[in-house]
This record gives sequence, C-alpha cells and structure tokens, in this order.
Amino acid sequence: MKKITVKGENIVNVPNALSLYRIVAFPVLFYLVLTQQETWFVILLCISLISDILDGSIARYFKLQTNFGAALDNLGDICTYIMALLGLFIFKWNDIEPHAWMLYLFLAVFILSYIVSFLRFKKIPGLHLFSCVLAGYMQGVFFFTLFVFGFYPWLYYLALGWGTLAYIEKIVVLLKLDDIKIGVKGLYWMMKK
Repeated sequence: MKKITVKGENIVNVPNALSLYRIVAFPVLFYLVLTQQETWFVILLCISLISDILDGSIARYFKLQTNFGAALDNLGDICTYIMALLGLFIFKWNDIEPHAWMLYLFLAVFILSYIVSFLRFKKIPGLHLFSCVLAGYMQGVFFFTLFVFGFYPWLYYLALGWGTLAYIEKIVVLLKLDDIKIGVKGLYWMMKK
C-alpha cells in the first residue's frame, strides 16, 4: 500500500478510516431521520458511536496520532453529534423536553469552544483533552442507551454535566495555548509545566 502523507504525517490508517466512516455516514443518517426510519438510524448511529471510541483508542495504542487524524476525528465527532442530537429531537424529544435546560447549557458551552478556536486559530480544535474524551464516551453511552433502552435522567445529567465542565476546560486551554497541537492532556498538565 502506498504511503500518503499530509505535512509529513501518514494519513492512511485504521483510525482515520473509522473517522471517515462517521463523516460518510452523516448524509445517510440525515436521510434516515428525514424519512423517520428510526431502527436503521439507531443501528448506524450506534456504529458511529462505537467507531468514535475505537478510532481514538487505536490511534493512541498504536501511536498513530496525527494532527490530520485529530482534525478528521473532530469532524467525524461533529457529524455524529449533529445526527445524535437531531435524532434526539425527532425521536426522543418527549423524554428530553422536561430536562432541556441541561442540553441547552451543554450546547452553548460546546459551541463556544468552537467559536474560541476559530477566533484564535482559524481551525477546528483538534484537542483531545482527557476530560473531553471521557465526556465523549459518557455521551456515547448516553445516546446508545437512550436509543436502544430508553431515557435514564441520571445518565443524561451525568453525561451532559461532565461534558459541560470538560468543554469549559477546553475553552480555558484554548485561551492559554499558542497553537492547537496533539498531546495536550488538560489544564492540570499545562499548569504543571
């Protein structure tokens, strides 16, 4: 297999293929929501959620982390988030509506982190802070549980509460960094240096 590089990084690898799957699945999931095909939507969304866990784990374990892969993963995450949220609004809103304030708070902080990144660096924040990775896993478990088993308020508040705190940390880290780079673990580790 030919080695394809971008800025000296080998971009052809399994983690990037998994991230690419989530991007390619985006229009298919969108179509399934529009046509009210909840069963197929749930199946493909769950595959996207599992691929999100796998790509980062594989990249870290086999030392395949690259700036390109981090940005691709982030784009795949955004696509998956958008579809999970759209599915939540279309298929599960009756369960969520009484607790919507937490969702709105999380979304405000999440979007603010992207605004800060674009204003400071003019690019997607390809940071994978420990707190944000854990938040992603928790939210993946929440969405999987919501669509497969039903709504559990404690899991909803745990996933979105932790996510809100994680993205607040991400905003602070973005304000302290000179440039976005892979390998930033979190604010605690930045302050130790």
